[in-house]
Amino acid sequence: MSILLSGDFHANSKNELSLITKNALTKKYKKAKYDKINYHIILGDGGFLWPGNEKTDRFNFKTLAYRPFPVLCVIGNHEPILGLLDHPDLQEVDIGIGEKVIQIKKEEPFTAYLKRGKIYKIENHKFLVLGGALSIDKEFRIPNRSWWENEYWQESEKNKLLLKLKKENKFDYVLSHTGPNRINRVINPFNRIAIAPKFSDDVAAFNETIDSMITCKQWFCGHWHTDKNYYDDHLKRSYQYLYEKTALLTDDEIEVL
Repeated sequence: MSILLSGDFHANSKNELSLITKNALTKKYKKAKYDKINYHIILGDGGFLWPGNEKTDRFNFKTLAYRPFPVLCVIGNHEPILGLLDHPDLQEVDIGIGEKVIQIKKEEPFTAYLKRGKIYKIENHKFLVLGGALSIDKEFRIPNRSWWENEYWQESEKNKLLLKLKKENKFDYVLSHTGPNRINRVINPFNRIAIAPKFSDDVAAFNETIDSMITCKQWFCGHWHTDKNYYDDHLKRSYQYLYEKTALLTDDEIEVL
């Protein structure tokens, strides 16, 4: 059995859906591997439930429903559920992967958000799930302003995770939206952090703190709209950024296409 990982989806605003349809995935990985996919994980900015975007959501869900596996999404920064966490239609449910998930669609395709700061076990892999990133494209003149109230981690969230990591710090994989600061700079040497230091991303800085506290095989993230991999010789782990490519994670290998 395997897990599919992909980058930002943005409710298909830039035709990202075309990269993860049944036909696209079958062409990439061939039918034998496609048939073994049990979960699809989006690495943030799923963009589901955007206000006024109901018609697009219906089209996206209809297309995704042709694939027989659930969709799990890391919380990004352009994420409407960050402003809807008290919405009566959102439910926290147990689907048997450790911690609960935030369900946004029960019917096919089952769709939910993974909670940040939680540990999940999916297909015998142990995942630390993070999330979030700085948004500067909405109100860029006001540093550290969010699109949504809960975009940035609360201090209580951070402290709770840091305490947990002092007791449990060995994982197979990390799933986040943005990467650690130092890796972001390597992947995108002319990125907005380098050009405009005043837009310092506290989430990426927090990811860097976490990066120094844990061991894992590989770190997956999106956010930067690029497909690059960086291997850290010192920590003996790689950091895979995804956008137009996808990764297929099995017990034996990771195939990025």
